[in-house]
Amino acid sequence: MAVEKNQVRKRDMTFVNRTRTRIWQETPTEENPYLAEQCRCHGYDILELAGKRSFAEVLFLLFQGELPTPEQAEMLEFLCIAMINPGPRHPATRAAMNAAVSKTHPQHLLPIGLSVLGGAHLGSAEVLASMRFLTANLKRLPAEVAEESLAAPRPDEGDFHAAPGFGSRFGGIDPMPRQLAAQLGTLPGAGRALAWGAGFAEELTPQGLGWLGPGVAAAVFCDLGFHYRVGAGLYQLISAPGVLAHGLELANKPITAMPFLDEEHYVIAAEAKK
Repeated sequence: MAVEKNQVRKRDMTFVNRTRTRIWQETPTEENPYLAEQCRCHGYDILELAGKRSFAEVLFLLFQGELPTPEQAEMLEFLCIAMINPGPRHPATRAAMNAAVSKTHPQHLLPIGLSVLGGAHLGSAEVLASMRFLTANLKRLPAEVAEESLAAPRPDEGDFHAAPGFGSRFGGIDPMPRQLAAQLGTLPGAGRALAWGAGFAEELTPQGLGWLGPGVAAAVFCDLGFHYRVGAGLYQLISAPGVLAHGLELANKPITAMPFLDEEHYVIAAEAKK
C-alpha cells in the first residue's frame, strides 16, 4: 500500500518588505543608506536629549512616546536609583555571582542574572502580576481585598505572598520596600496605585506581611501609566546595574569565594526523592 506524502502548503501570509517603527527615526547618510547621520526618538534628536534631559526622562519618552512631566520624571528617577541593586541575597544577583566564580565570560554575567530576574519570585513576572492585581482592585477597599487574600492557605514554612508584590521575605516584613513606598508617597507624582498599595500593605502588617520590591515598582509603573508588559521589562532594566556589579566583583575570584553547602545543610525535598 502506497504511503501518501504530506501535502506541502504555502503559508497564507504577506510579510512587510521592511521593518517599521514609530519609536525611532534614522536619517541616512548620503554615502551609505545603512548608516544614520541623525537619530530621533519619538521626534526628538537623541543628541539634543543627551545634552538637555536626564536618563529617566528619555527612558519615559522611549516607552510612552512623550516626555514626562517634572513630577513623573522625579518619580521614575527616584525609583531607578532606589532599585539600582537588588542586593547580594536576591536570586538574580546570586546567579550572576555564581556564574562569575565559575569563570563565565563577563559579557554573559548580566544575561544570566536577568534570566533569573525575569522569574515569578521577586522578579519581573511578579511585577507584571502585581500591576494587574493593583489595576483590578483600585476601586475596592484595601481591607476587603486583604481579607480575601489572607484567606488563602499559607505554607507550613517559607515565605508567603498574600498577593503579587506583597508578602514576607525571610520570614518578616522587608523594611526597605516599606521605606521606599513611604518616601515615594510624599512626592507630588504619587498616584492612586501607590496610595492603594500602602493601604493594602497596612492591612497585611498584623500578619507579618507587607510591601515587596516588585509591588512598589508595580505601583509606580501603574501611576506613571506604563503597560504591565513595559513594567516587567523596566524592572529588569533598573535592577540590572547591581546584578552586573556584584557579578563583576567576583569575576576574578576563585570558586571558593562563594559559599558551598556542606552535606549537613544540603537537603533534598521528600517529593524530589520519589
